[in-house]
Amino acid sequence: MKKVHPIRDKEIIQDMKVYLKEKNERDYVLFVLGINTGLRIGDILKLKVGDVRGDEFTVEEMKTGKLKEVPINRSLRSALKPYIKGKPDDEFLFLSRKRDRKKKGRPIDRSTAYTIIKEAAVACGFKNNCGTHTMRKTFGYMHYKKNGNIAALQKIFNHDEPLTTYIYIGLEKDYLDKTYMDLNL
Repeated sequence: MKKVHPIRDKEIIQDMKVYLKEKNERDYVLFVLGINTGLRIGDILKLKVGDVRGDEFTVEEMKTGKLKEVPINRSLRSALKPYIKGKPDDEFLFLSRKRDRKKKGRPIDRSTAYTIIKEAAVACGFKNNCGTHTMRKTFGYMHYKKNGNIAALQKIFNHDEPLTTYIYIGLEKDYLDKTYMDLNL
């Protein structure tokens, strides 16, 4: 598996939002939810409509088994509100067009989510390796750039060490790249 990178350019983020919204509202909401919550794709895909009707929602993280309360910010709320209007609470938020044998809906799978994000990134000029984890890393990178608080981000991501978070969101690469560019012998 290739290492994926955060999207560091807000213009590319905006372009991806526009691209996805024009293509498919479900895919747009998936991206907006991913970059505004920092959740792993497995935790995103198991969400149901009723989970996101309030001001926050709780997920049990698949990887850690820990409960996480996730507030719904203004940007996410504005994407969710028209998307969930009129949908039943027990429906998966990111419903697959494929139906299972019992005629009940199921969420899109991880590979479909990957294809959605990868296609949008390529179409919008994102040149780095990209995948569903790019949304989580983008959340972390932008959160750090806005707040400058690695300890808060470490807690959000459930990382044991601040250095893990620093490396995870691509700040180590930014720093090392800058040292190369500043040298100029």
